[in-house]
Amino acid sequence: VLQSSNSLKASYEDWLLTYGLSVSPFHLRWQTALFNRQFYNWGRWKPKFLYLWFSVGMVFGIVAMFGSVILLGKTLLQTLTQMLTEAPKAQNDRMLQVVVSVPSSGLCLRTNEFGFVPLVFLLCFVLLSCPHQQVPGVNLPISQLTYFFSAILISGVIHEVGHGVAAIREQVRFNGFGIFIFIVYPGAFVDLFTTHLQLISPVQQLRIFCAGVWHNFVLGVASFMVLFLLPAILFPFYYTGVGALVTEVAEDSPANGPRGLFVGDLVTNLQDCPVYNVEDWNSCLGDISEKSQVGYCVSAATLQQLSFPARVYRRLDGTVECCSNNSLTDICFSYSNKLDSHLYACLPARKVIEASKVCRTNMDCHKDFVPSFCVTPSLENQTRLIRVKHPPHIDMLYVGHPLHLQYTVSLSSFVPRQNFLSIDLPVVIETFCKYLISLSGALAVINAVPCFALDGQWILNSFLEATLSSLIVEKQNRELVGFLILLAGSALLAANVALGLWMVTAR
Repeated sequence: VLQSSNSLKASYEDWLLTYGLSVSPFHLRWQTALFNRQFYNWGRWKPKFLYLWFSVGMVFGIVAMFGSVILLGKTLLQTLTQMLTEAPKAQNDRMLQVVVSVPSSGLCLRTNEFGFVPLVFLLCFVLLSCPHQQVPGVNLPISQLTYFFSAILISGVIHEVGHGVAAIREQVRFNGFGIFIFIVYPGAFVDLFTTHLQLISPVQQLRIFCAGVWHNFVLGVASFMVLFLLPAILFPFYYTGVGALVTEVAEDSPANGPRGLFVGDLVTNLQDCPVYNVEDWNSCLGDISEKSQVGYCVSAATLQQLSFPARVYRRLDGTVECCSNNSLTDICFSYSNKLDSHLYACLPARKVIEASKVCRTNMDCHKDFVPSFCVTPSLENQTRLIRVKHPPHIDMLYVGHPLHLQYTVSLSSFVPRQNFLSIDLPVVIETFCKYLISLSGALAVINAVPCFALDGQWILNSFLEATLSSLIVEKQNRELVGFLILLAGSALLAANVALGLWMVTAR
């Protein structure tokens, strides 16, 4: 039985080796030489252009190395300030936000004695470039996982293509390309021959080591350009600037109901705030949330006709309620006249609001010498009455927190010109581009940090060899300087990771 088991194990290991597979706890890796010819074709294509391309990438990588230290330092100070002041709003101003543990792409160096250098892993950060952007974190929706993992894989592949093509351009032997899955996170790597890397000059090494973060930066810029030019790209099929198109309404959304919003509705106004696209929708809801509740102009005759006597009492938060019949159509309104500034009336909401203009004071309602009052919904703190226009349907009246409406209704700025066109396609492209910008940009920034086991380690070592050889003659002294800088960079990154995780879990 033991002999049979050993034979089966040997056959299994031979099968894995034949197909370039490596399996270990929580880690699956596949390496192949199938793409070597393609990599060599890329590496030998237009040598002068590639020399210029990777030289620009080298400059970018060096700048990114110093810039990443400044950015991490600023992020650390912001995190510490937020912790000490306990100001939750400060988190939205941070340039980097720690999200989840993600394996990065790794540059694998083959040696005759030690096999493969272990794959590099880092705690992934997301660049906060848009205040309303969906950022993957501990609350990453299940529907966003495909975007998240696809963006990680593509960012990793592009990163490694940069390393591989640059290595071939500098006459370093290219052994193979591979992808891996660590737990559930995908990544990529290239296998280069270490001896060749050690024989070329430090400047040539810099072109290779900086190529990964350079390609991540280019991918982020390309994704941003696609996102910026998307209205023009999709113009033959979709038009924009006419409103926000509803693409999904969550089942538990307050907007879900017979007089709520439906997929395909076009929202044009929130109160008196015009909505031409999704950005306007978010901006209007933000303004409504921050400002006090608006009122509605109602004539004195209409007010007397619609109101009916009801008991007035105060809620626990100090606001006043005057509708005691638990009606789903009536709302307590407050208003003032010349004699009394605290009057209340229980009124049917839809009859009061429809065909009424919004107001802040009674002065806003004086028109044609008709006595009118500015009646304001008397609601609980942070609760708002919002009129949502989505013609040709009847206006939706929403009572609740504006953020609940924002997070449970998905919209798009793109309206199909033909009925057979998908309303989801522009949203898919937009969302994927945003993930590519965030994750590819984060990989470029974090991989450039002068930290042990990241690209920044090799960038720093080559940079010191290229710049300090004449100033610090002894190689051991240069290595000591590099070690101290790496130690400081690693500590800076570790501090950001630890405090960032604490902020995420403590929210």
